[in-house]
Amino acid sequence: MLQLKSGHLLFESELVNQLFGNDEQVNTVYYPERKDLLIAPRSKTFFQKLHKTSWTALKLKNPKGDKTIFIRDLLLDHDIDDTDRQLEFEVKSTGIIEIKL
Repeated sequence: MLQLKSGHLLFESELVNQLFGNDEQVNTVYYPERKDLLIAPRSKTFFQKLHKTSWTALKLKNPKGDKTIFIRDLLLDHDIDDTDRQLEFEVKSTGIIEIKL
């Protein structure tokens, strides 16, 4: 499960393990025309080459292994609804997650 909560993306531990493994940093890129946020572990260097990305750290949320990424600035910059909610997402075969905002 993936949620938007208090300006953070909250990834449950199962999704963290599937997507990021031991990576502590991720690359992100937002496409406003599609309202898609793409995220990949920093170790997937091809992602950086394909997209103009910025990187951020994954923060440990709790002992279960859930992790968060702070995106409040992105929400404000693009006038995106910041209401706490579950988010639709798709994990691509390349290991990239595409999130609908």
